[in-house]
Amino acid sequence: MQPPILISGYGWVSPLGNDATTFDDNLFSGHCAVTTKRVELRGQEAIDIAVAPCDFDHSKVLSPSKVPLDRGSAMAIRAAQDALVKAGLAHFSPNGAFTMTMNSLVTQPERVGVFWGSGMGGAFTFDQTAEQTYLHQKRIRPTNVITTMPCSASAELALLIQAQGACLTFSSACASSSVAIGEAMNALRSGRLDVALVGGSEAMLTQGVLSSWNALRVLAPDVEAPRACRPFNKNRNGFVLGEGAGAFVLETLEHAKARHASRPLNHQIFLNGYATNCDASHMTNPNPAGQARVMQSALKDAGFTADQIEYVNAHATGTTLGDTAEVHSVGEVFGAKPLISSTKAQFGHLLGAGGALELIATLRGMERGMVPPNANLDTPEESFKLNFVGRTGIDSPVRYVLTNSFAFGGTNASLVASLDKH
Repeated sequence: MQPPILISGYGWVSPLGNDATTFDDNLFSGHCAVTTKRVELRGQEAIDIAVAPCDFDHSKVLSPSKVPLDRGSAMAIRAAQDALVKAGLAHFSPNGAFTMTMNSLVTQPERVGVFWGSGMGGAFTFDQTAEQTYLHQKRIRPTNVITTMPCSASAELALLIQAQGACLTFSSACASSSVAIGEAMNALRSGRLDVALVGGSEAMLTQGVLSSWNALRVLAPDVEAPRACRPFNKNRNGFVLGEGAGAFVLETLEHAKARHASRPLNHQIFLNGYATNCDASHMTNPNPAGQARVMQSALKDAGFTADQIEYVNAHATGTTLGDTAEVHSVGEVFGAKPLISSTKAQFGHLLGAGGALELIATLRGMERGMVPPNANLDTPEESFKLNFVGRTGIDSPVRYVLTNSFAFGGTNASLVASLDKH
């Protein structure tokens, strides 16, 4: 069994709200942040698409590099700042200015890393640039390449915290941030790093991106937008795209103790296990066998048994094939014992940021002694025999959890976390 890694702080930008009170109230009440967006491209019929946007002004986020920020990178910075403050590594002044308190680190910059995930990093800026160029005949910014690079967010975060260790970007579609979190954990376990800023971000609710996803015919119709995405439901009909970011500060226990990071709380949260694999069978159709293998590998990595897991945060997006495959794989590994829910009905499918925000929703539940709901689950598919949470969160203290991220391209990733009360 590998040593656990401490999650010493986390932050987010989310369609359900950006502060803990708002996020928790919306999450556990079963509120869905899904609304309708009109998509109009020249030469194509206008369409209405269900989306889950964030109430977030990216223009107010200052760039560490002084280069204009993509919306997704701005979300990454804000989420990371909140995570760093909660970890005791930074603070906000009364006027809102962000300051790192690097003297609280007891390690060298070479042992601080950034591991970030995004499926379509830079998509917001790329789409805006295409519109400005071809529709309005405006010049392209000279910094456009830097802003749209998939690694732009991780590079900005490295500048923010002056991290001189590994700075890596992972793009594995819907599994991107889960892979980034897991690979960072491995780097910390190996002794290569002492601290890592990890997570994922995605901002893709643009005209071109939404039209492309609509053409793939996997999106839920916008009828009754808040109820458009219905994971596990008998009449589910596709998923809803969202946007946002989730960030975590991971560190070894030795480093946390050395900097006196054992905060005056009655619990600590650990990342215990991780695994990733590939179905290698189809670009879009999931393979239950591959999913079962990755969950089993993550449990083995954590040194846990399937019976210990009390809650599974499912990848379930609300598609016919995807939900069916995951029900089969979860049932094979765990049976019908653990509680299970999908939070995508509430804040949408964040692609590369999905695993990060779903882990945050899971951690919020662990800290509050609650389990997130299946917000739009009215009538589960008759053949689905799992322990589904209802349409609102339930009081159920859990200590051992597993989260799933299953991506287009066949990449699977599972994370195992635990709550240590004392």
